[in-house]
Amino acid sequence: MKPIFTLILSLLFGCACMAQSKSNKATEGLKTETAIHIQSDYDVYKKIALTIWDYAELGYKENKSSALLQSTLKENGFTVEAGIAGMPTAFVATYGSGAPVIAILAEYDALPGISQDKSPTKTTIANKPNGHACGHHLFGTGSVATGIALKKLLESGKIKGTLKVFGCPAEEGGSGKVYLVREGLFSNVDVVLHWHASDQNLVSYTSALANKSAKFRFYGVASHASMSPEKGRSALDGVEALNNMANMMREHIPQETRIHYVITSGGKAPNVVPEFAEVYYYVRHPDKTFAVSIFDRIKKAAEGAALGTETKTDYEIIGGTHDLLINKTLAIAMQANFEKVGGVAYTTDEMNFARELQKSFLGTVPPIANAGVVTPLHTDNAQGSTDVGDVSYVVPTVGVETATWVPGTSAHSWQAVACGATDIGIKGMMVASKTMAFTAIDLFSSPELIRKAKEEFKQSIGSYQYKALLGDRKPALNYRD
Repeated sequence: MKPIFTLILSLLFGCACMAQSKSNKATEGLKTETAIHIQSDYDVYKKIALTIWDYAELGYKENKSSALLQSTLKENGFTVEAGIAGMPTAFVATYGSGAPVIAILAEYDALPGISQDKSPTKTTIANKPNGHACGHHLFGTGSVATGIALKKLLESGKIKGTLKVFGCPAEEGGSGKVYLVREGLFSNVDVVLHWHASDQNLVSYTSALANKSAKFRFYGVASHASMSPEKGRSALDGVEALNNMANMMREHIPQETRIHYVITSGGKAPNVVPEFAEVYYYVRHPDKTFAVSIFDRIKKAAEGAALGTETKTDYEIIGGTHDLLINKTLAIAMQANFEKVGGVAYTTDEMNFARELQKSFLGTVPPIANAGVVTPLHTDNAQGSTDVGDVSYVVPTVGVETATWVPGTSAHSWQAVACGATDIGIKGMMVASKTMAFTAIDLFSSPELIRKAKEEFKQSIGSYQYKALLGDRKPALNYRD
């Protein structure tokens, strides 16, 4: 009986292997088909991305940018709900039905004070103060491209489930996704995919810094600064006293902490004692608990500054984001797909642009060839912050960075703005779009992959109960004013 039993097992195993092989071939066929769909619309998505680059709208004011992405999704069969979670420029586009539910994040806000054309030398554009120095014009467009490609597969019945594209405003300091999370808009989502512009190609395998931000305002008494200074109390003195104390605090906080500030209002004329002044603070740390506690120390410093300058003070929380929760299961799956897609190849003209741009860099300049390399999975020290972190604390999340900028380019720089207006940026965007699409196909095709990702997510969360770091405030729609 044993030989017969062994034979039966062998046959069953062989059938299972054949079925798995057939399934794998089918999935790879869908990926090839999807890559062709995305690439065939290169010029369409390039036009959309460059239009949003030209709009360069700030957080919560991305009216034209959001409308363009929404109309593109509507034209391709998505149902779009706009103005969600109290944010006029936020939206969610949906196609399909049933499980699984896969979501893709899209961003489209620019940064203030970074004007630049597509030249490899610093050249500002008259009457255009803002710039897409973090590549969000590419982010939003690339995510929409992914969504449309996947919709074609859902429409044809080659994959089954529900696809959502979330339009996420004001990532740059406005914490837009936090309000989406707080409203429970990800409660029925199984997995979230996202990407970001970068000067390299890698899957996100490092956390982000938790961040809490606020505007501290001081109120004094105006008077003639020369004839009757004793009758005045300077609100600017309050701001400067706070800044001095915050700078001294740097010696007595964990070295991973980051504290930044800008004085957004310091008075109108030197001969008038300022009766109002304002300073905008960011506090960051890899651990959300430390970020909050250090922020609380800044609050105490503000109170002390007001006491010492005989002014009054208050503050407004502007944003607050969690660190980024990494999901190894999803990261490994996305890495495999990224390696199939590959990096970015430059033409001769793009190589010349890159060489000229790199002349403006400070410090070590990496090889231009790095744009074509997909970096192996690795961990590193957390540096930036993102409101994707809050999403990652309520649903398994994975992201990728692609070389939309010349290697060595810093985010939030004029060089990043310049690259984002060229085919260097568009090519990197298309790489990201294909990588997310391939990963989504795996998720739609493999309930087991989703199950493993959710199990890891539960273990990572443990007993932690999500609570927004920015509290219960409404979206800070005018934070850029």
